[in-house]
Amino acid sequence: MPLVRDRIDGIQPQPLASERLELELLRPEHADEMAPLLDDCALHTFIGGKPATAAELRDRYERHAVGRSPDRSEVWLNWILRRRDSGQVVGTVQATASEQHGKLGAEIAWVIGTAHQRHGYAKEAAQLMVGWLQRQGVEVVIAHVHPQHEASKAVARAVGLSPTGEVVEGEVRWQG
Repeated sequence: MPLVRDRIDGIQPQPLASERLELELLRPEHADEMAPLLDDCALHTFIGGKPATAAELRDRYERHAVGRSPDRSEVWLNWILRRRDSGQVVGTVQATASEQHGKLGAEIAWVIGTAHQRHGYAKEAAQLMVGWLQRQGVEVVIAHVHPQHEASKAVARAVGLSPTGEVVEGEVRWQG
């Protein structure tokens, strides 16, 4: 079996699609349409911080679009979620692939705009992303979920994760 570092280098991000969603690889130009979607203090109830401006998002997206950490120990995978029927953006999913105790692992996260929550988009996108990650050889999937965020707990369960009891910066580590 190839070394984990070689397997990390072999991960090549690509667009993904499910029944209702297109997952587009994140680009800096997505900032203009994502900023209004993410400009909602309610989204930060569990994750902290405050909404970013379009310029701040563009800077962040430029860094993320590079796709790898400077030392190449991590692959940064970021997608925006777009409804296939209307083309409207509804959120993001992301994964950071790296070595996790000798195995290829990925830490995942998702954000759905408030107006698009409770439609199953996070679950659908996360399942698509995790399935793709597993086909790339990812053996360990991790998410950090606020202990009171019931919707995110449901998404974590849907992708096969279970709470570990370990708390990192106020969030419970889920693993599968």
